[in-house]
Amino acid sequence: TLFRSRGRVLTEHIASEELSDKGEDAVEPGDKFIHDRDVQWLEQSDGVIAEVTQPSLGVGYELGRAVAMNKKVLCLFRPSSGRVLSAMVRGAADNTRFLVKDYQEEDVERILDEYFRATFPEALVLQAGAKV
Repeated sequence: TLFRSRGRVLTEHIASEELSDKGEDAVEPGDKFIHDRDVQWLEQSDGVIAEVTQPSLGVGYELGRAVAMNKKVLCLFRPSSGRVLSAMVRGAADNTRFLVKDYQEEDVERILDEYFRATFPEALVLQAGAKV
């Protein structure tokens, strides 16, 4: 995938077509397990990329934790949805560690490429080095 070519993706299951509209089944293994696992993934990560068009308490919580952990954050918002992005998300943008980008679907690959090149250039160097 686009992300896998940049490094390790900790939450790849989120893009699974098998995930229901209700999200991950929290009955087994349980809410505490899911919370603790996701916080651990956040601690291990270099940054967070979040699609924030659909309001989500869980994503908002994770973004707040990411900010508290001083992680780099990129939020992607699709204005064509007719929704308005929360002021708590858009207002957090500092254009350094926390970025918010409005996008159209055809722009996603370009936006991500620009973000990775500007934010994680060492990953691109390692990736290029590994291919040689």
